[in-house]
Amino acid sequence: MSVKERVKATHASKEMGAYSNAIKCGNLIFVSGQLPVNPETGEVPTTIQEQTRQVVDNVRRILADAGVTLDNVVKTTVMLQEMSLFSEMNAVYSEEFNEPYPARTSLSVKELPNDALISLDVVAVI
Repeated sequence: MSVKERVKATHASKEMGAYSNAIKCGNLIFVSGQLPVNPETGEVPTTIQEQTRQVVDNVRRILADAGVTLDNVVKTTVMLQEMSLFSEMNAVYSEEFNEPYPARTSLSVKELPNDALISLDVVAVI
């Protein structure tokens, strides 16, 4: 018997590799790093504000498929192409998540797939 269960993310972009969009383990849901790709069109928005909204929406869709909301998120990891994008990302992030905000780690990375400016992964509790 496996201790982990794949979340069937029917409203998310298809995985592009050997990973699952989300895994449920006990009362936790682990959502893999999501890119700002619109699952319907495959398009990536241009600005960091639009991309932040899109990654949060992608996470929201996966969490909905798992039966929870952004309010269940307890930890996030934000990966930015450049740390200079932090304040603009944070302005949108603070509109999308409610207080008390999840614990968060923010990192600058050299490169993200699809020339994305941001990637977001989360841990949520059921």
